[in-house]
Amino acid sequence: MSTLSVELSLPDYANSVLLSGDYRYRVLYGGRGGAKSWAVAIALLLLGVQKPIRVLCAREFQNSMRDSVQKLLADQINAIPYLSAFYTMQNNVIKGLNGTEFAFEGLRYNVTKIKSFEGVDICWIEEAQTVSKTSWEVLIPTIRKPGSEIWLTFNPDLDTDETYKRFVLTPPTNSIVKKVGWQDNPWFPDVLHQEMLDLKARDADSYLHVWEGFCRQALEGAIYARELRQAQEDNRIGRVPYEASRETHCFIDLGRADKTAIWFVQQVGFEYRVIDFYENRGYGWAHYIKLIKDRPYVMGTVYLPHDAQHVLLASDRTIEMQTRDAGLKAMIVPRSSVEAGIDAARQVFNKCWFDEERCADGLMALRHYRYDIDPDTGKVSSRPLHDDYSHAADAFRYFAVAMTEAPRNKPNRHSGGWMG
Repeated sequence: MSTLSVELSLPDYANSVLLSGDYRYRVLYGGRGGAKSWAVAIALLLLGVQKPIRVLCAREFQNSMRDSVQKLLADQINAIPYLSAFYTMQNNVIKGLNGTEFAFEGLRYNVTKIKSFEGVDICWIEEAQTVSKTSWEVLIPTIRKPGSEIWLTFNPDLDTDETYKRFVLTPPTNSIVKKVGWQDNPWFPDVLHQEMLDLKARDADSYLHVWEGFCRQALEGAIYARELRQAQEDNRIGRVPYEASRETHCFIDLGRADKTAIWFVQQVGFEYRVIDFYENRGYGWAHYIKLIKDRPYVMGTVYLPHDAQHVLLASDRTIEMQTRDAGLKAMIVPRSSVEAGIDAARQVFNKCWFDEERCADGLMALRHYRYDIDPDTGKVSSRPLHDDYSHAADAFRYFAVAMTEAPRNKPNRHSGGWMG
C-alpha cells in the first residue's frame, strides 16, 4: 500500500487516518478544500485492488445515482490507468477483477434494504452531517462483519447535529477522528485560495464555517433558531417522561411522494410535552395508523391537515375516513397561511418540552428549517425552503395552529386542559 500511496501522492492525513491502524470508525471532518472525499475515494479503490472487499457508499438522502459518490469514484478510476484496467463501472455498482464491489444507497428511507446488506467490509458515509439518529441506529448494527469499518466524511453544520455529537464531541471507542482543512491539502488550488480570502474579508463568521470547519451558531435564515436556543438554555430539551394518565395526541403532515411526519404530544398543565416523533415515506396510510396504534401511549386525537379530507394514499377512502375506520379520533387542523402557522409555532415554543432522544430527528429538522436565500443577492425569502426538513416543521406548525385555535373552539374546564 505504501508504494501506491506515494505514487498517488495522497495527503499525509490519508495515510495516518485511512490506511493504518485497526479502527472501527475513521472520521474526517472540517472545512472546504481539504480533499477529504477525494482521499477516501482513492484509499478505498486502492484497498479494493489489494484484496476483495465489499464497500457500501451511503448518504442520508439519495434519490438517484447522481446524488451518490459513484461519479467521484469513477473519475478517479478513469484518471489512473491501472485502476481503469481493474474496475468495471456499471449503472449502480462498481466491480473489481478480484471480486471487490462498491454499492450505493440512501439511508433514510431504505431501512429494509440497508438491514439486508451482508458482508460489508467498509461503509463510507459521505456528507455525514445530515445523517439522522434513526439512520445511525439502523446502519451501525448492520455493519457487523468481524473487522468491518465505518468511514465518515463531512463538513460540520450545527454542533447539535447527531453526527457531530456522536463522532466529534463524544467519539465512540476504537475511532480515529481528524479535522481536515485546506491547509492539509498540498494541491489546494489558487482560485479557491482567492475565494477563501475574499470570503474572510467579507464575512468572517462564514469564513470560519466554510473554510475552517467550525460549526455555525445558527443556519442562515433559520426560522426557529431563537426559540430552540431558548429551549436549550431553559433545559426544555432533555428527558421528558410519558404521563400514562394523559392522552397522547398526534399532529401530522401528510406526504405523497414526500414524507409523512408525526409529532406525539401530551399536555400537562400549561406545558406541551413533545414526547416522540416519526417520519417516513413510500407507505400507505395503513402503515402510519398501525404505527400510531402500536405506540405504547393512551392515544387521544389524530390531528390531520385539511388535505386529509381529499388525499387517499393507496386507498379509495380519504385519510380522515381511514383514521376513523381504524377506531382513532380524527380532527382537521384549521386552515392557516404558512406565515400564520410559523407565528403560532413561535407562540407555543416557550411552553414546549422536547424529549431529546425520541424527538432527535424532529429537533434536527426544526433546527434546519429555514427561509430560502437567493444565492446571487443573499436576500432572505419570505417563504420557507421546501426540503427534507420542512415536513417535520410543517407537522409542528399544524400542532401550533391546533393549540392556538383549540382553546377558543373546544374548551374543557374539567379536564385540566383542552387536550384532557
